[in-house]
Amino acid sequence: MVYVYVLYSEKYNRKYTGMTMDVEKRLREHNTGQNRSTKAYIPWKVVFKEEFKIRLEARAREKYLKSGVGRDFIKSLLF
Repeated sequence: MVYVYVLYSEKYNRKYTGMTMDVEKRLREHNTGQNRSTKAYIPWKVVFKEEFKIRLEARAREKYLKSGVGRDFIKSLLF
């Protein structure tokens, strides 16, 4: 299975959208500073995740969530 996930940093009011096969492992990596683009905004928490059988479908959903309409959808989850 492939997951698309959205992380949120309350402290910095930042969002991060990504794709992985293991969300919990990936969250640990983000929160221990192993990802250059997210280490400045620790701590992160998972606010959304979806499961897909095919990586191609997950990638399409990730791209959607990074689009304007997708970002509005994520905002609606947070506020």
